[in-house]
Amino acid sequence: MAERAQEELSALAAIFCGPDEWEVLSRSETDGTVFRIRTKAEGLMDADVPLELVFHLPVNYPSCLPGISVNSEHLTRAHCVTVKEKLLEQAENLVSEPMVHELVLWIQQNLRHILNQPETGSGSETCAFATSTAVDDGLWITLLHLDHMRAKTKYVKTVEKWASNLRLTGRLMFMGKIILILLQGDRNNIKVPKRVPDSSENLQSRCGLKWKEMQREND
Repeated sequence: MAERAQEELSALAAIFCGPDEWEVLSRSETDGTVFRIRTKAEGLMDADVPLELVFHLPVNYPSCLPGISVNSEHLTRAHCVTVKEKLLEQAENLVSEPMVHELVLWIQQNLRHILNQPETGSGSETCAFATSTAVDDGLWITLLHLDHMRAKTKYVKTVEKWASNLRLTGRLMFMGKIILILLQGDRNNIKVPKRVPDSSENLQSRCGLKWKEMQREND
């Protein structure tokens, strides 16, 4: 990643230094950096609207556009899509220059004007940030919760092999009794179910794995 992009990341981390405002989701020498910014923007009736903005900076950024995902429990899906499109339009005018902070400032100042426009499309559902989010049309990020893990060493090796076969990157995290897997990869390899099943079925349906067979082998 270009030196200017690295400097921009450091500056962003210093600017968005409040609780839960800034989080790096992944770093890769081949895929670039994915991070999340939580902020607020003035919406209709002068009410603050919380926004979760996920940016993917490719390795050749800022010579190309960043990937952007917009999520908010206070906005409809159609509004989230519109905000993303408007941000990408602004980004086109800023190519070759670090632009993330400028884009965040722009949406903070212009969200209310976007919300005043008639919605397009059929998405009237709330656009909430759940366990999975698209950074762009091909790159997806998902967070999985495992109920348990026996034979930890064998499980870890199996998950690493499976992730490698699907060309996914990510991190296995142990937080006390909570076991989480953060995955990033091609959208076709991370399938989001229409409902939220239990964790073993969740992993199977999202990633096309025979998870229950693997679970029986490891148990």
